[in-house]
Amino acid sequence: MQSNALHTNGIHHVSAVAGDPRENLRFYTETLGLRFVKRTVNFDDTTTYHLYYGDETGSPGTALTFFPFEGTRRGRPGRGQAVATALSVPEGSLDYWTDRLRESDATVRDRLRRFGASVLPFEDPDGQPLELVETDADDSPIEPWTGGPVPAEHGVRGFFGVTLHSAEPEATANVLDVLGFERVGSEAERDDGAERVRYAATGDHATVVDVLHRGPPRGRPGVGTVHHVAFRAADEAEQLAWRDRLSDAGQFVTPQKDRQYFQSIYFREPGGILFEIATDGPGFDVDESVDELGSELKLPSWLEDDRERIEAGLPSLDSVDGGSMAGRDDSDPMADGEDSGRTADSADGDSEESTKATADGGANE
Repeated sequence: MQSNALHTNGIHHVSAVAGDPRENLRFYTETLGLRFVKRTVNFDDTTTYHLYYGDETGSPGTALTFFPFEGTRRGRPGRGQAVATALSVPEGSLDYWTDRLRESDATVRDRLRRFGASVLPFEDPDGQPLELVETDADDSPIEPWTGGPVPAEHGVRGFFGVTLHSAEPEATANVLDVLGFERVGSEAERDDGAERVRYAATGDHATVVDVLHRGPPRGRPGVGTVHHVAFRAADEAEQLAWRDRLSDAGQFVTPQKDRQYFQSIYFREPGGILFEIATDGPGFDVDESVDELGSELKLPSWLEDDRERIEAGLPSLDSVDGGSMAGRDDSDPMADGEDSGRTADSADGDSEESTKATADGGANE
């Protein structure tokens, strides 16, 4: 690990590509018991929702977010992508979760041990690879969302970490070193013997990044794959310091982008995975109270004049949460996942504005 003081405390959020937004909302709130903390849109492609789930406030280290594209083909998690998102659950809760997930439309895999912890791998209905990892609840400041169907003693307590299937594992390790992660060990994968190297940040939750040393297949973007992994910066000043540091380390980093609930910079690390540095604030209660989080469509000020058009182009979530969203015109070509003409070949196009092309397989084939 580099000796200077600048380091990230861990994962801020993970953003992924989904299919039907109603099914996505149902699974993550009713099955996993996460709170629906924000209903907004992809700011650069307003025909698409951006749905956020997490703890009571969607605090950094808990926010799992989705861009849902109905009608878009499934992707294939693989080389050059983040290939699993791991969530923390209390020790002794995997029996509960195994039964619960088997009663849902998730695909549940065999339980395993990894670095001494019990892990339950599964996929959501879109094929998104997820894991539940048993951890000591006393070691995390994150409390589970208690307003959902999952008892608190089994509830999800934010992220444990992510698994990266890097095309250049050593180069990815160098970037993690720049970010302040330390290598803590390695293990062979149970299924194919591939080396899994673990790195950890210095924060108190959502600190683990595992890097797989594994060959093909290369990942294919689409439904059921991770779009990007975001790491934490305390504030904008620290984020700009990260931009300088990463640029000095040879990364091409985007200008700062206003995501309403945090500021963002993006870069694609040498192993092919899109990384973001996101500020901890201002947070999801900047435009609605904590009690009302997720209850209605929220738009940034620069999109408010287009609210009527935006709402008319989005599918209703009424059947899931009783909201009052307008119906969607199924003749809209964007609803069917047709390519928008954007690509994700450049770092500046690798943030939200590239999500459509990425979901359609327009990049990283």
